[in-house]
Amino acid sequence: MDEADEELERSGPQHSGPLLSKSASSSPSPFRVRDFTLFWAAGAVDGLGTCASSLFLPLILLGAGYPAGLAGLVASVALVSGLVVSPVAGVHADRRSRKPMMYVAALTAAGAMGSVFVAVALGHVVLVHVLAAAVVEQAAAAVYGAAASGTIRRLVPPEGYPRAIGYLQARDQAVQIVGPTLGGVLFQLARWVPLLADAVSFLLVAALTKAIRTDLTPAPPAPPAPPAPPAPPGRTGRTGRTGPSPSFVRDLAEGLRFVCAESFLRFVVVWTAGINALLGALYFNAVFASHARGASPSSIGLVLTLAGVGGLLGALAAPWLVRRLPAARIVTGASWAMVPTAAGLAFASRTWAYGLLLGGVSLIVPSVVVVLQTRALLVTPDRLLARMGTVLGTAGQAVAVLAPVTAGVLVAAYGGRAVALGCAGAFAALALYATARAGLVTGTGTGEAE
Repeated sequence: MDEADEELERSGPQHSGPLLSKSASSSPSPFRVRDFTLFWAAGAVDGLGTCASSLFLPLILLGAGYPAGLAGLVASVALVSGLVVSPVAGVHADRRSRKPMMYVAALTAAGAMGSVFVAVALGHVVLVHVLAAAVVEQAAAAVYGAAASGTIRRLVPPEGYPRAIGYLQARDQAVQIVGPTLGGVLFQLARWVPLLADAVSFLLVAALTKAIRTDLTPAPPAPPAPPAPPAPPGRTGRTGRTGPSPSFVRDLAEGLRFVCAESFLRFVVVWTAGINALLGALYFNAVFASHARGASPSSIGLVLTLAGVGGLLGALAAPWLVRRLPAARIVTGASWAMVPTAAGLAFASRTWAYGLLLGGVSLIVPSVVVVLQTRALLVTPDRLLARMGTVLGTAGQAVAVLAPVTAGVLVAAYGGRAVALGCAGAFAALALYATARAGLVTGTGTGEAE
C-alpha cells in the first residue's frame, strides 16, 4: 500500500455507487452551509464578470485599429497561458493553504483587468498591454481554479457532493446564458464598462473568498513508514523524498502518476476529453452550418442560448437523477443518448432545430459530470485533489481549444452533415467505451487502482 492509499484509507470509507443514488437524498441543501454559499456566490460573480468582458475584448482591439488576426491571437495566447499555469498551480495548491491562493489570484486578476479598463477609458489601447493583461488574468484564473479544486470536500459532507456539484454546474450554465447579454448591455453604455465590471467582480470574489471561515489547507501526508535501510549514495527511497523540501517536478509527476494509476480517473480523462472535443465540434458545426444557410446573427445566438438553457436544466435535474438512478446506468445511458441527438444535427434544416438538438445534448451531460466528479472526489486523497483536478481539467480543455479550428476545417472540406454524422459515430465509440468500463464508476471494475 503506497502513501496515497494509506491516506485514502485514513480519510474514512470511500462510498462508491450507493452513495450516488441513495444516501444523497437525505443530505441537507449545501446552501445551508454558509461557506459553500460564499464559494458558490464567488464563482457566480467571477463568471458574470468574465463573460461580460471576454467576448468584447476583441471588439475593443478591433476598434483601436488592430486586425482581426491579432485580436484572435490575444484570446488564443491567453487561453494557452491558463493551460500552462494550471498544472503548476495544482502542485502549489496541494502544498499550502488554498484560500490565500484564491484570494491573491482574484486580486491579481482585478489589477490586470483594471489596468485595461483605465487604458480603454483614456483611449490608449496598446496591443502588448492588452495581451499581457489577458495572460495575467487567465493565469490568475488557473491558480484560483486549482486552489478551489478541493473546496467541496471541506465545505460539505460526502453525501452532499452530488447536490453541491450540481448546483455549481447550474451556476456556471446560468452565467453562460446571462453573462454575454449583460456584457452587451454594458458595452452599449461605453466600451470600458464591461472591463470595469470585470475588475470589480474580481474584487468581490476576493472579498467573498476572504470571508470563508473553513480551513482549506490540504491534509498533511500520511505518517511516514518505519525507517528503511539507508539507500546507496545518489538514490532515494520509494517515495523519492530525501529531505523536508519537496521537489516541484516530483510532486507534479506524483499527481500525474496518481491519475494514470487509477483506472477510474483514466476513464474520466478519456470520457471528458472526448465529450469536450465532440461538443465543441458540434457547437461550431451548428454555427458554421447556420451561417452557410444565411441565418442572422441573432438566430445563431439563439442556437447557443438554447444549448445553454439545456445545460442549465440538466444541471438542476442532475442531483435528482443521481439520487434515483444507479451511477453506472447514468453514465452509459447518457453516453448512448448523445448518439441519435448528434446524428439529428446532420438532418436539421432550421436554426431552431440546431438549438433544440444542441440543448438536448447539453441536457444530458451534467448528470454524468456529477457522477464522475463525485467519485473523483471520493477516490482522491485530499493532498492530491488540486493536482488531480488540474490534470483532468487540462486534458479536457486542451482538446476543446482545438474544436473551433477542427470544426471549421472539416465543415469546409466535407460539409456540415458529414461532420455531424462523424461526431455521432465518435459518440457511439465513446458510449461503447463507457459501457465496457461502467464498473469503474461504482468501484466494481477490475484493476481500479492498478
